[in-house]
Amino acid sequence: MEIIFYILSFFALFSATIMIYAKEPMTSALSFVVTLLSLAGLFALFSATFLFLVQIIVYAGAIITLILLIIMFLNIQEENLPKEPKKLRNIIISFIVVIPIDIAILKALHTLPQKDSPLLDSGFGSVKALGMVLYRDWLLPFELISILLIVSLIGAIVFAKRNI
Repeated sequence: MEIIFYILSFFALFSATIMIYAKEPMTSALSFVVTLLSLAGLFALFSATFLFLVQIIVYAGAIITLILLIIMFLNIQEENLPKEPKKLRNIIISFIVVIPIDIAILKALHTLPQKDSPLLDSGFGSVKALGMVLYRDWLLPFELISILLIVSLIGAIVFAKRNI
């Protein structure tokens, strides 16, 4: 079980890194698919079946299809891509900055007392528990993020069409 966690975590981190570093938008989008599928596997590993299914159907299915459709619709050519001469340097600096923070978090986690009780509630990941939290406590942010995503997609299409 632990080895599966490490494998899925490695794929999620590696494909997310490829997504950031890739030059072509299609490569980034396909790496994003691998990242989302790895996260879905982690949800399944933690017995969050609803989150696993939502991750597969909504994110890895519908959202990625929308992103790929927009990438193909815009037909971005190699010469239209921005030049990023310091991209690798910036990524390496980001890793160097984040690694000490990760080490501090891991040290803090290892100093926590060990408990014999399970970490997850019996209703963790269920539709009812997630729906109650999402629509009772987080309704306004949920709706605002959906509006923000739609506006950003429309803005990306407008700006891309203006440059072509």
